[in-house]
Amino acid sequence: MIKENIIAIKQELPPEVKLVAVSKFHPQEAIREAYAAGQRVFGENRPQEFAAKVEALMDLDLEWHFIGHLQTNKLKMVLPYADLVQSVDSQHLLDAVQDWGKANGKVIRVLLELHIGAEETKQGFKEEEILDILFRAEKYTHVRFCGLMGMATHTDCEEDVRADFARIADFRAYLQDLFPELTDFRELSIGMSGDWRLALDYGATIVRIGTAIFGERQY
Repeated sequence: MIKENIIAIKQELPPEVKLVAVSKFHPQEAIREAYAAGQRVFGENRPQEFAAKVEALMDLDLEWHFIGHLQTNKLKMVLPYADLVQSVDSQHLLDAVQDWGKANGKVIRVLLELHIGAEETKQGFKEEEILDILFRAEKYTHVRFCGLMGMATHTDCEEDVRADFARIADFRAYLQDLFPELTDFRELSIGMSGDWRLALDYGATIVRIGTAIFGERQY
């Protein structure tokens, strides 16, 4: 089914939108099956699982995205291997990523996570915090700011989801106008298995799809 699911989704995705197959809690065999179907970009959200899969799948040419909450004491499991860290959600984490990059001679590509959903439990920055960071962007010599990531409110109300996506899309456009020197600030990572089609209406450049590719998680 994995192959059929990937083919069906890619038929609906515009060619410029990147599909991240969220493989958390699924075995490496499922990733190999997705790879055989042409999928190259995978997302994980737990550092230990991320590092283990990267090591086990070294023989494949994969692009790895880290999409979960990242604690600063786990950076060494993620930053050497991640092509993109989508989930930078605090000043503390951003500073730690900068320090790690400087110490290890690597520039880390990141998305800043904007808190857009109604749930208090969601991680992420407020708009004014992101503005403050980008006004100081030159301080982050080993971080490349590539755009925004967000999760819509977990609800069956399409109107609420659309409002969340519109808010983050408008904010990205505002930031692009305000900071034209940040030439890499293009990505908008919104949309998951239940709402990715809606996300396309708001200019998503990355969608993060797990269940609709791999089925229900195997805990």
